[in-house]
Amino acid sequence: MSSTSATNMTMMMKNYLHFTAGDNLLFQTWHPDSSGAMAGACIGLVLVALFERWLSATRTGLQSYWHQRALALSANGTLAEKCCEDEDSVSAQPVSKSAPSQNKRTVPPFIVTHDILRGSIYAIHALLGYILMLAVMTFQAAYVISIILGLGIGEILFGRMSYSSY
Repeated sequence: MSSTSATNMTMMMKNYLHFTAGDNLLFQTWHPDSSGAMAGACIGLVLVALFERWLSATRTGLQSYWHQRALALSANGTLAEKCCEDEDSVSAQPVSKSAPSQNKRTVPPFIVTHDILRGSIYAIHALLGYILMLAVMTFQAAYVISIILGLGIGEILFGRMSYSSY
């Protein structure tokens, strides 16, 4: 690395909390350097943090719904497991509907529509977390404060929905 590029890099990146404008946010082209651009970036980060909390609450609600739906489908026999072809296997015995204690599952069944959607929502949730983390790693104090405020407001608005029990 040449001394000129090392000097430019140290001038761009500050390794301490600061309020000075001019840091890149996520992309090299997103470079808020005026007070209006900084305000816009902070508002955008608050909205991303709010969306992250909403998505977390929505995901928990959907997981509860999917759990109830899987229980209903398995109770109706729609998701009943097929027996093995082997006659002397003890596990090949079909579960009778008169003995519900034998029908308990420890792991919910794989339902394609539920699991693909659950995986997609988790991927978006992880992406939002990484976006917020990268914004914090700029050490721009206005970004950090905006993210903390957005997460706090989002928790106030949506937090009660994200703690549901099956």
